[in-house]
Formats: sequence, C-alpha cells, structure tokens
Amino acid sequence: MTALPQNRHDNFRAPFDPYGAVTHEVTNQPVELTDTNLFDSDAALKESVRREGADWATPSLEAFGARAGSAEYLEQGVLANKNPPELDTHDRYGRRIDLVRFHPSYHALMKASIEEGLHSSPWSDPREGAHIARAARSYMQTQVEAGHGCPITMTFASVPCLRTQPDLAEQWLPKIEARVYDPRNVPAGEKAGVTIGMAMTEKQGGSDVRANTTRAIPAGAEGPGKAYELVGHKYFVSAPMCDAFLVLAQAPGGLSCFLVPRWRPDGTKNPLQIVRLKRKMGNVSNASSETELRGALGWMVGPEGRGVATIIEMVAMTRFDCMIGSSAGMRMATSQAIDHCRQRKAFGAYLIDQPLMTAVLADLAIEAEAAMTLTMRIGRALDNRHDAHEDALVRLGTAIGKYWICKRTPGHAYEALECIGGSGVMEDSPMPRLYREAPVNAIWEGSGNVQCLDIARAIRRSPATLDAYFAEVGAAKGESAALDAHTAALKNDMRDLDDFEARGRDLCDRLALGLEAAALIRAASPVAEAFGRSRLESRSVHNYGALTGVDCKAIVKRAAPR
Repeated sequence: MTALPQNRHDNFRAPFDPYGAVTHEVTNQPVELTDTNLFDSDAALKESVRREGADWATPSLEAFGARAGSAEYLEQGVLANKNPPELDTHDRYGRRIDLVRFHPSYHALMKASIEEGLHSSPWSDPREGAHIARAARSYMQTQVEAGHGCPITMTFASVPCLRTQPDLAEQWLPKIEARVYDPRNVPAGEKAGVTIGMAMTEKQGGSDVRANTTRAIPAGAEGPGKAYELVGHKYFVSAPMCDAFLVLAQAPGGLSCFLVPRWRPDGTKNPLQIVRLKRKMGNVSNASSETELRGALGWMVGPEGRGVATIIEMVAMTRFDCMIGSSAGMRMATSQAIDHCRQRKAFGAYLIDQPLMTAVLADLAIEAEAAMTLTMRIGRALDNRHDAHEDALVRLGTAIGKYWICKRTPGHAYEALECIGGSGVMEDSPMPRLYREAPVNAIWEGSGNVQCLDIARAIRRSPATLDAYFAEVGAAKGESAALDAHTAALKNDMRDLDDFEARGRDLCDRLALGLEAAALIRAASPVAEAFGRSRLESRSVHNYGALTGVDCKAIVKRAAPR
C-alpha cells in the first residue's frame, strides 16, 4: 500500500499558467498583402491606360482592381491551384465522357474573366483602346491566378483565325463572344457561350508543326469549310475541356487548319479522346492533356495546305497574352517583395530602407514597369492595325516582346523570392506559385530560339517590319544618349542578316532592350533613365541591384502596392 505524503505540500504543483507557457510574441512579421486595389495602387498601369487610349475604361478598371485585390478573390487563386483538375475518361457505366473536373474556385475565376470580357471584348466591342482595356484587366486577373488564363487567351485568339472562314465564323463567333460561362460537358448547340482551344503540338515535332503526322481525310467534298475526319495523336493540348479546338493536320493538299468540336452536330461524342492529363511543375490549375483523334469530325478553316498561315494570327494574339501574363507575374512578385521589405526589420532598420535592398527592389520595379509599358504599347498597335506602321510593329513587336519579357520573368521571380527570404519559399506563400509559373510563358507559344527564328523570318519576308522598329525607337531620338548609341550600334550590326541565326540571341536581346527603352522614354516614365543606365550603357550581364546614380527610393515608392 502506497503511503500518503507526510505533508500536503510535498507533491504540490502550481496550477497551469497559460502566460508562462507562451514562448514569444509574433513581432517583426509582415501582414498579408490583401485588400488592395490592383489598379489604383499601380501608378504605371494607370498611366499606361490613360496614355494608350483607354481612359474611358478607368472607372470599370478601378472597380475590377478592388475586386481582384480583395482577400476573398485572391483566395480563389490559391484554392484553384491547391485542387488541380482531375480526368474521368468514362462514366461509371463505361461510356466515354472525357470529363475534366475542376474545383469551384477555378470555375469562379473563369466566370469572372468571361463576364469581364477578357475572352472577347476587343472583338465584340471594338473601339479606341479596346485592346488596352482588356490587357489591363488581364494584367490584374493574372496576378490573382494565371492558369485559367490559358483557355481565356485561346478563346480570345481564335477569333481572327475563324474570321478567315466566314461560314464557320457565322456559326461560332456569337457564342465565342458571348459573356456567358458554361462549363457543362454538353454539345455547343446547347450552350449560349463557348470556349476554344488549340491542338498543334505532336511528339515528334514540338514547335516544328510542319512535322505533324495527324491526318485529315475528306468526309465528302474537299476544301475550306468542308468536313474531314482527323486521325492522330496530339501530345500537348491545353485546356481540353474547351468546346472546340483549332487543330493542325495533314490534308491531301498539305498541312491545314481545322475546327474540331468536342461533340458532333448530331449530339454524339466526337472521338477527340483525352489519354491523360499532364503533370506540370506550374500552371497547375489549368488542365493540359495528351489527346487522340480517332476519326474526329472537323471543318477546314482557311485554304488547304495553308494551315500555319491561317493559324498564325491566333499564335500572334496568344503571344501578346504571354507578354501580359509575364508582365503581371513580375508586377505581383515586385509587390510582394516591396510589401514584405517595408514591414520587416533586420540589423536595426526596415529592409526597404537598407541601400542594398532598396537597389534590388528598385531594379525589380524597373524590370516590371518596362515589361508592362512595352506590352501596352503593343496593345495600342493592335488597336490601330489599319495603320501600316502599327501593323508592322505588331508583327515584329509581339515576337520580340514575347521573347524578352517571358525570358526575363523566371530570374525576376527568383530575385523577388530572395528578398522575402525563407518564408517566401514556404508553400503557404504566393511566391512558390509565382516562381513555378514564371518559366511557362517562355516555353509556350514558341520557346526563345523559336521566337528568334520568327523574328528573323519576319524581317526577311517583310523588311518594312524592321523599318517600323527603327522608326519606333527613333521617335525617342535625342532623349537618351544611351538609347541613341544602342540604336546606332544595333542598326549597324543588322545591315547584313545572312548570319542572323548565329547571332540571333544577341540581336534579339538588343532589339528588345531598345524597344523597352523607347517605350519608357516616350511614356515619360520616371524609371526610363534608370533603365537606360542599367540596361543600355553596359553590354555586360546585369545583376539585379547593380544600380548606380539612380534614385532607388523614389522608384520603390512608385511601385509600392500600398
């Protein structure tokens, strides 16, 4: 038998003290960057909208900026990526359905994008600044979530391509341009609004689409607007839940473009069959797939044997959206870095006030503003393609801008992440998603080398495009000695383009830097001089933060999200 304690105090323990168990207070940690207006807080964006002809859209952009920057809306982007799409090839009874299931947050973002007209507004409501207003909305929406922008972009870009085939355009464009999101897996005839995808890439060719082996067999009469059956395998079909796809396939007369719906006109399932969804390191919310066409019914778009020429306008528009998307990624990364550093102290001072960090933040802001400013300049050219100069600038400028802006984004995302430090690497931070998303646009719609080759091809086929480039850059002549010297050297080095391919990366880098510098100067941007000092005066590698003679604090203040 256990003896009782001799004294009641022998085994006494003090009551649990909740305050004594607290190890520390959470101090010197930032609060989340939410509930800001993505339009009102972005001085450079507001200036671009006004300058490039879309000031009429400012009230609606302000309203959308408030919505996009809200904590509730930003959470939709988080959830859409935490819950990736899933594929059901068959229903429980064995019937083929090819159904891609998405989280409700993905559908909410798609619905918002379509109701805001991001998929069609320049086509359905053409006016001065229409492309600028849409680009500004896309720029803000992409900061919330990038993946769902893929089907939005392809739907938007399909319109110029389909307009080359009036009979198909008459049938499809009203539903493409409608501001109605209907994600049901049902025939297009049962919907008021549809989305359009693309299916070009095959295993053996990749960007070399002329190596495609998918065959198109005439179902009867041949030629534009006629029905064909397509047989082949597409290795990368992004957004396979779209209602129809623009597909490249080998017809008897050569590589041609076809519109292939998910359902046949009689209401039966078109044998456009999803094999599997891709597992991507980024762009997680968006479904991408391998797809087999087992006699899928499609209609020829444009002349037989001219598939690349027919679909090239769609590619040009998707490349413009890559510029928007990558610029948006830079803006969000810059905002996150600045906002963190204004709240975080180290070594006795806020990070934002420490010269080394201020210089890095300023450099991130310069890169982001230059990307957005050039994008908006190309947007204005898209609004004025009736003008020969603007049309030529679109043809060359989209390739240059897509090449450079998308290529700069991964390094930019990393540098912003480093500003935040360890907490930025954690998956509950927005930075890992931004970092994984950053390389995507550099690869999609043609990698860097493909862009260089397209730039060379555009110049050789139409020397007027290069004339337009130098006219555009020359409009800023006398405003910057650095740009004047850069342009003169570039013009000299491009007199003989016989070996363009061997020098392509160097020349395209310089073409892009000149175009960005001129855009900033003509915009009277406060960062124009700093851009010239850091990017044009030295041909050596520029590391972020290696700024001299620049008012870094003023640049950071301009870019601060709150």
